[in-house]
Amino acid sequence: MDAAKNMFRAGLMEGERILVTGGGTGLGKEMAEAFLSLGATVYICGRRGPKLDETAAELTDKHGGKIVGIPCDIRSPDSIKEMVDTIWADGGALTGVVNNAAGNFISRTEDLSVNGFNAITDIVFRGTFYVTLDIGKRLIAEKKKASFLSILTTWVWNGSAFTVPSAMSKAGVNIMTQSLATEWGRYGLRFNAIAPGEFPTKGMSARLSPGGSNLTGGDSASSNPMGRVGQMHELTNLAVFLMGQGAEYVNGQTIAIDGAGYQAGGGNFYPSLSPLGDEEWGAIQAMIRGTNAKDKAERTAG
Repeated sequence: MDAAKNMFRAGLMEGERILVTGGGTGLGKEMAEAFLSLGATVYICGRRGPKLDETAAELTDKHGGKIVGIPCDIRSPDSIKEMVDTIWADGGALTGVVNNAAGNFISRTEDLSVNGFNAITDIVFRGTFYVTLDIGKRLIAEKKKASFLSILTTWVWNGSAFTVPSAMSKAGVNIMTQSLATEWGRYGLRFNAIAPGEFPTKGMSARLSPGGSNLTGGDSASSNPMGRVGQMHELTNLAVFLMGQGAEYVNGQTIAIDGAGYQAGGGNFYPSLSPLGDEEWGAIQAMIRGTNAKDKAERTAG
């Protein structure tokens, strides 16, 4: 996190113990860095152990402090239990959880297979709930307070053509956020969510804009009322606000950070992807398969 663009005083998050799922890359890495730079002990999980180790080493060299990578497949309750046991044994209860791990790709819904649908829903919908349930039950039993933050999209309010599994799953997590905010608020557990607009990352671009604007419909920045995409420090400052001390009465909220893109154009893929035909979709599918194969090879090597 760029210190010059950090809104908060040094040491704000000292004493906090935060897990960021999908924290080895992308938005998860950015948020993990923000928490670490402000003094929190941070745990990051994902399926690629070497990537977690690389990220932890990079951020420790940059900021000091303590960040620990723990390989975990959040599609598996047993894997989650093992991870959370490790965290608890390393210093006790968490004070915060960021449900960031996700998967997504663009596709015509009629082209989806059951396996393709499950590839997204098992991570975003089920995995997010499994993590929340395991940690929430422990915190309730120990009478410990904590904050849960889920990373969603504005699609939770209006859906999104061509990303139906993700839109369905994130809408479910949005309802979980509101439901548990009311049910578990009495235990001192808070639940909020962020709905980002476009904050470009390598993984996001490879699956949601494969090949760039030549296939998927142009420059999204030009269609935003602010004429640009989001900057990472803007998102991480919001995450710190929701996870840090001083915002304890914020509960059950999903906050958009998208430059009013949702209000201006719906914030989804329909305008750019609806004109594409079989040839274009075939090319998109081939590029996404290539990205998936590369990621699988990296996980196997690790």
